[in-house]
Amino acid sequence: MLLLRCACAALLIVLALPAAPQSYPVRPVRLIVPIAPGGGPDTLSRAVGQKLGDQLGQTVVADNRPGASGAIALDLARGAAPDGYTLVTISASQVIRPLVYRVTYDLARDFAPISQLSAQSYVLMVGNSMPVKSVRELVAHAKANPGMLNYASVGQGSQIHLMTELFRSLTGIQVIHVPYKGIGAAYPDLMAGTIHFVFGGILTALAQVKAGRLRPLAVSGAKRMSALPDLPTVAEAGVPGFAVSQWYAVLAPAGTPRRLVDHLNREINRALQDPEVSRRIAAEGSEAVGSTPQQLGAHIKAERDKWEKVIKKAGIKGEL
Repeated sequence: MLLLRCACAALLIVLALPAAPQSYPVRPVRLIVPIAPGGGPDTLSRAVGQKLGDQLGQTVVADNRPGASGAIALDLARGAAPDGYTLVTISASQVIRPLVYRVTYDLARDFAPISQLSAQSYVLMVGNSMPVKSVRELVAHAKANPGMLNYASVGQGSQIHLMTELFRSLTGIQVIHVPYKGIGAAYPDLMAGTIHFVFGGILTALAQVKAGRLRPLAVSGAKRMSALPDLPTVAEAGVPGFAVSQWYAVLAPAGTPRRLVDHLNREINRALQDPEVSRRIAAEGSEAVGSTPQQLGAHIKAERDKWEKVIKKAGIKGEL
């Protein structure tokens, strides 16, 4: 009788447990990418997705849905079934955009964080005609010429715009914002001296720096970059409290079962440790990061809080 009771109790415990993740996935997983094929986020998503598929035993299909600064991809993902078969890649830009423009998605409400994938610094650069060779000299030059210097960005409310406003706020300089459709379009003006400084993406920046066309002053992230090891961070160069990176992460629709979130998190972090995946990420100027779902959720909140303060202080207006 005692053995029967024990057996029944054990059966009830087993039935109360969630289904083992080994039953997942039984069909291909879709990874929605908010950019056209060929860009950095696409390369990153495909590198991680391919390895993740190998580990899961199912194909991870990259589904490129560019447009509206990621809003199209996120709207598609948030409407998908929360069953682990739809994931979406996001970047820092998708945290910033709802603070400046009207969107239909809410990252905290509509999505479950899975894992951060990577982080990438920007490079603070000036043209060779600029009479500065360090961040301190740039700040001093700007203070000596208030309102006379300008900087380029890729548009109102973009990360480059906001990070330069953060730089301006921390240093107390007065400079003018000049938006471009793409940061590459600003480089000829930077070389000509009509644009005075810019935070450029690492890959395009490296090409200009190595060719001797632009002068690098610092990197934007919290630590130095292996591609430019002698270049200090902006914080090291005299602006404490400044640390900005472009980063990418994977989310799932809200309501995705915890067991699947944890399973995907483990497998994505394992994929990020693969040497070939790390090599492909490094080739895009980034470094693999990885995180727990809780760490990613906290990171997204911290990013939102930081940029919300910058937007309010700078008086940046969009289409809220």
